[in-house]
Amino acid sequence: MRRSLLNKLILGSCSGPFMFGILIFVLIFVAGDLLFQAAKLIIEQGVAFNVVTRLFFYRLPEVVILTVPMSSLLSTLLGMSTLHGGSELIALKSLGIPFTRILRPILIASFLIAVLALGFNETIVPMGSIAADKLMKYEILKNQTSVIQQKVFLREESGGQLKRVLYIDELDANKGRLSGIILHEFDDGRIISTLNARRGVWQNSQWWIEDGRIYDINSEGEVSLFLRFERQRLAIKLSPEQLQRSTRRPADMSAHELWAYIREGEGIGTNLSELWVLFHLKLAVPWACVIMAVLGAGFGASRRGRSGGGVGFGISVVLVFAYYVVMSLCRALGESGNIPAVIAGWGPNIVFMVVAFFFAWRVDKI
Repeated sequence: MRRSLLNKLILGSCSGPFMFGILIFVLIFVAGDLLFQAAKLIIEQGVAFNVVTRLFFYRLPEVVILTVPMSSLLSTLLGMSTLHGGSELIALKSLGIPFTRILRPILIASFLIAVLALGFNETIVPMGSIAADKLMKYEILKNQTSVIQQKVFLREESGGQLKRVLYIDELDANKGRLSGIILHEFDDGRIISTLNARRGVWQNSQWWIEDGRIYDINSEGEVSLFLRFERQRLAIKLSPEQLQRSTRRPADMSAHELWAYIREGEGIGTNLSELWVLFHLKLAVPWACVIMAVLGAGFGASRRGRSGGGVGFGISVVLVFAYYVVMSLCRALGESGNIPAVIAGWGPNIVFMVVAFFFAWRVDKI
């Protein structure tokens, strides 16, 4: 009974601020980015209101998933500050209840939120991103110059089995040009050859690629150079416009899809640093909910947490900003190959986990 009442007290003080955080952070992102884009499309390009509304809702899941770690931080910081200000934490401490016991329901709740956020990021967010991308291409930019697509890929299957995977570093559908081409050929689910080419051009209703190499891959995974070529035809029948419609950006993939594609490209000497960093970030960001919850609880329960809601919100913004600065720095270092991709993706979580547990340990020492 006592454990149940304690859990209700702690979670009850944090649940309200969590919902408030989701709402306020979504509004901040929407007002600062999505609404500005929507207004620009309507005013400057004359896009229909219903089309812009659809684009808005397709982009909304990307915004929501970013606000969950922020809201976890805000909820525990304000919740613990409220309990500290009302002397509930002092009373619990006088009863011999350590702060680690107070953290238990917060850890469990934040873990469940992280699992839900990960599932949301693996399903709803990619679906919304793909739908928004198609809407921009074929309904909003249909009569305008399309932007150059970077880091896109195309999977071709036959009879339920993977036949080939085409990766393009840069696609310019308007000019019919490709650069950084990688083509994996599969047989019975096993990669048998890989083609690398520097550039490609659409001529006479065919793709011609230049300055490339073809590698054979045996059943043991050993790679050997088969031939070099100056120019040859690419075995892809899609036109530039069809290729643009069929390709997907790695950013629009789920972590599972991205992992499968990276595994297909391993062993051929291709630089996959950017894709590996993106893969780890897709997993690390949802789990930041747990770390941010512990950080907010420790910070809010400390003497520095005796502040009003406005100050608590400001502290949350500063801490979240610091997290994303560290994440951006690690991502840049990882993509350039200066640090391993796993450290680039999970490094910010590790750094802030140390800070979070320091504040949690400090509470019992005050």
